[in-house]
Amino acid sequence: MAQLYLVGTPIGNLEDITFRAIRTLKEVSTIACEDTRVTRKLCHHFDIETPLKSYHEHNKGQMTEALIALLQEGQDIALVSDAGLPLISDPGYELVVRAREVGIDVVPIPGANAGLTALMASGLPSFTYTFLGFLPRKTREKLEVLQVRMFQESTLILYESPFRIKDTLQAIAEVDSERNVTLGRELTKKFEQIETNSVTELITQLETSIPLKGEFVVLIEGKGAQETDAWYESLSITEHVDHYIAQQMKPKQAIKQVAQEREMPSKTVYNIYHGVEGQS
Repeated sequence: MAQLYLVGTPIGNLEDITFRAIRTLKEVSTIACEDTRVTRKLCHHFDIETPLKSYHEHNKGQMTEALIALLQEGQDIALVSDAGLPLISDPGYELVVRAREVGIDVVPIPGANAGLTALMASGLPSFTYTFLGFLPRKTREKLEVLQVRMFQESTLILYESPFRIKDTLQAIAEVDSERNVTLGRELTKKFEQIETNSVTELITQLETSIPLKGEFVVLIEGKGAQETDAWYESLSITEHVDHYIAQQMKPKQAIKQVAQEREMPSKTVYNIYHGVEGQS
């Protein structure tokens, strides 16, 4: 039976591709890729002559079924993104789901990842981390995400374009102006830059020593458990729950989140919120 291979590609330095990835790309019948121009350069560099098919956010509805049909005919297919790992803030999710639904083997071929590459060298805690991908573009929605996520202990990993990086740092600073943040750009390339500082200092550095070129990886240091009550200490438990409900959380989820942040039993938060007798 044919197989669908998810092949990691370099995020900058072409030497970061694996021998297994090159062999797979040469052996499959078709390479499905975001931008054929980008993947063609990679293929040319490694003498890969496999035919390319465009598969991206705007044609995935039509192309998913076309690729599934080829797989069902017995043709192996490799899915790649322009850089890094397929599906990680890149297209491919629908194709993997459909392949699994019809019984096609899905085989991951590991490779480089921008978020983890920056995390390794950041100096921020790396034992627990949360990948957020791209934040919402609208400032209000972006702040709503950050106001929840930045008060968890996990280091946050997100991606941002050079056109919105300043706005994103300013949103982070609005939540906590002293929080340590890492910016990574041009990772694995000649002008690689990984800077860790307070978010306020990084905003200043964007005006001086950090060029607004290339895609950015942003890492946000998690908040220590002993400090997690800083932003909501003036709120009652009811107001705290309502804060999350206003952000489209279901009441049950909001109560669970408040209980976790306040280190209280969920039942106690539930009783207080709903005015149930015998709260203690």
